[in-house]
Amino acid sequence: MIDPEDLITDDILAYLKTQEEKGLLRFITCGSVDDGKSTLIGRLLWDSKLIFEDQLTELRADSKRLGTQGDEIDYALLLDGLQAEREQGITIDVAYRFFTTDKRKFIVADTPGHEQYTRNMITGASTANVAVILIDARKGVLTQTKRHSFLVSLVGIQNIVLAINKMDLVGYSEDTFDAIKEEYEDFVSGLGFKEIAAIPVSALKGDNIIEQSNNTPWYRGKTLIDFLETVEIDNISVDQPFRMPVQWVNRPNLDFRGFSGTIASGSVRPGDEVVVPSSGKTSRVSRIVTFDGDLKYAFAGQAVTLTLEDEIDISRGDMLCAPDARPAHAAQFEAHLVWMHEDALLPGRSYLIKMGANTAPAMVSDLKYKINVNTLEQQVGKTLELNEIGVCNISVDKEMTFDPFNENRSTGSFILIDRYTNATVAAGMIDFALRRATNIHRQPLDIDKKVRAKMLNQKPRVVWFTGLSGSGKSTIANHVEKRLHSMGKHTYTLDGDNIRHGLNKDLGFTNADRVENIRRVGETAKLFVDAGMIVLVSFISPFRSERRVAREMLDDGEFIEVYVDTPLEICEQRDPKGLYKKARSGALKNFTGIDSAYEAPENAEIVLHGAEKDPEELAEQVIKMLFPSN
Repeated sequence: MIDPEDLITDDILAYLKTQEEKGLLRFITCGSVDDGKSTLIGRLLWDSKLIFEDQLTELRADSKRLGTQGDEIDYALLLDGLQAEREQGITIDVAYRFFTTDKRKFIVADTPGHEQYTRNMITGASTANVAVILIDARKGVLTQTKRHSFLVSLVGIQNIVLAINKMDLVGYSEDTFDAIKEEYEDFVSGLGFKEIAAIPVSALKGDNIIEQSNNTPWYRGKTLIDFLETVEIDNISVDQPFRMPVQWVNRPNLDFRGFSGTIASGSVRPGDEVVVPSSGKTSRVSRIVTFDGDLKYAFAGQAVTLTLEDEIDISRGDMLCAPDARPAHAAQFEAHLVWMHEDALLPGRSYLIKMGANTAPAMVSDLKYKINVNTLEQQVGKTLELNEIGVCNISVDKEMTFDPFNENRSTGSFILIDRYTNATVAAGMIDFALRRATNIHRQPLDIDKKVRAKMLNQKPRVVWFTGLSGSGKSTIANHVEKRLHSMGKHTYTLDGDNIRHGLNKDLGFTNADRVENIRRVGETAKLFVDAGMIVLVSFISPFRSERRVAREMLDDGEFIEVYVDTPLEICEQRDPKGLYKKARSGALKNFTGIDSAYEAPENAEIVLHGAEKDPEELAEQVIKMLFPSN
């Protein structure tokens, strides 16, 4: 181990160079609650002798104050930095720590054990090479042990340390160790791990952490630190085909045009041929430019600027690749999705997908099944809740460049972002591309929207009425259509109840079904606008996100949002269909305004106060907005 007193030598530059040339291993610790993850890492930091004097003083004081280990030092306090963690004795956030030995540098992520923090665990595992899975020798293989084993396999970790901890509390029993090892190996036999090293340890006592323990004479394998120092990690990113997502088109002057980014995998030299999959155009690398000068060779992990011999169209979000090993380029793919937000996944809702430097609207077109990560069983489901995992089909508004995640972790992963709140809601790992039918193409038509609108002598648009049930939407829309008809306008009304008798009769009233209901109506309204019509849409349409998507389907000025703002108590008094009464009694579930949310518009073009005027007057307000000269 490196002693702090040896850190400064006569030749500090030589020492720093030695440190720089050491290999780096990233690993995580995971397992069930109170299996000793934080204690294990704390012990590694302690025995590596890289704890500063002020940290040591604070650690001793905190250990004495909290009294979790009697008069002994509580090594877990080196990791559990949040006040809530120290008070509860658990890990909540992901804690990263750096330490070094004579042979390797390490970055360790201490991940939480609670199921509710699965998303934190996925974050810590996403960049790791090795997973140290702890098991309490008194409890054996638990549900969370299985859960975390599946999750680390999902993010591509192939090297596992099975640290069977607290051996001191079972009398260092070889039979206990062997039984746990056999049960664990049986469970993970189908997860594709490359190596599983089972080690009997006591994180608190230090058995088999740094040195072989005399308490386990029956164990002849490596200690934990020996394994971490010697485990062979394939340099996959360098050995893979060349990939460099373009983050910036570097154009400081008219004489220089380069493409900047971090090489995701592979390597490149001047003269190498590269291709842009989005266009299929190829060129050769002219220079590899960095702040410190040009390079003759660059590899995965380096941030560089490449100049090319030819002028080809490349933008932020494109990818430079090896032409003889091209990635997929498609607008649909299957992926494993880890849901990371309190609001459930709604298939059909438009999200933003961010893949490298590329961002585009996308939706989950099909949730094929959910995965019970405790049993690995496939389960039917319509949505994903927080921390659930499913296999989905993703549809993107444009084609994107990617690799399957099991081939390239850097170019095969993505996140989904809520378009309204900008919150990250999911992390995904791509399985494979889905190809659209090659015999389907857009048919060019000579008669277009402009021609149809001119013949009808009107400006086509959607007038979208939204509000609670009983707010007066349909009544007002009906009056508006009658006025438009009297003015010689060509119209059609899409009403929520009427549509559910035909086009959407297969949909219920769950949030997922409501999203699909509005998606279909938005597409239908778009067709009416293309036909040159003025289409009136009367739907509760409770979610801002779906109304926003409907707006974005149309050209500027073609979507008019009319918010019929009628107080809930007035809507309940009206209750023309008796729906509120049923909802209040519990006979009608998922009713907007009672047990399902309504998100009021924030910037509607027209706001009508449904409790203050009669429908004819309110309809006239809409007409005056549509045709101010009349």
